[in-house]
Amino acid sequence: MGNARLTAPFAKGRKALIVYVCAGDPTLAETARLVPALADAGADIIELGVPFSDPVADGPVIQAAGQRAMASGTTLARVVELAAALRAKIATPLVLMSYYNPLLRYGLAEFGRRLAAAGVDGVIVPDLPWEEAGPLREALEERGLDFIPLVAPTTPEDRLRRILSGAPAFIYCVSLTGVTGAREELPPGLSSYMERLRRVTSLPLALGFGIGSADHLRRLAPLGDGFIVGSAVVQALAEGGISRAAGLVKDMRAALDAL
Repeated sequence: MGNARLTAPFAKGRKALIVYVCAGDPTLAETARLVPALADAGADIIELGVPFSDPVADGPVIQAAGQRAMASGTTLARVVELAAALRAKIATPLVLMSYYNPLLRYGLAEFGRRLAAAGVDGVIVPDLPWEEAGPLREALEERGLDFIPLVAPTTPEDRLRRILSGAPAFIYCVSLTGVTGAREELPPGLSSYMERLRRVTSLPLALGFGIGSADHLRRLAPLGDGFIVGSAVVQALAEGGISRAAGLVKDMRAALDAL
């Protein structure tokens, strides 16, 4: 059974909208203003991305955001402090997304303790294989936090079953083999991929990577229980500030609610 705050959006009878932001882009103070605006615009879950020097899963938009965030002094410890400040203002579920090296340097037990104290609900680590995630999962689960696994179209069924046995709040379904980034065309084979996942789990499935518009969501809505949008929101923030980023999220929420 997953973290209660994270499971709640999937029990509302509508599609969950999960929004990624790069914490500290362009500053942590800006992120502190951005996140409540995105929650008000309709984000059901917000991912706080921790900038990292070697973001192997991220495309150019989020890589550039990470560089801006690191240049402004953003660190894992400061993102955890930001999360605590945000939890005092909003009830929206918060998930920390980080590469593994910063967590190891921080110390897994201390990381779990501080994250729970900050009111964070879960963690996504894109470069940590499930088979090597035991110590982090234990550090999180004993504090009531979820380790959210990623699966991909290339994940074999026997490995998929092992991953799904962890019973988190939801599964992050990577839509393609490649890096993050909004795309004009959605990858082929998504329907069969999601059908394959449905055959082996009843957990909520959240589809991410490549989703960049309300039109994408209208086309994908029958396939998933939730949808993860990152690069498009990060780009909107860079081009037009908080108002444009919140406007995009509002349009996406409206597109899902109109179905």
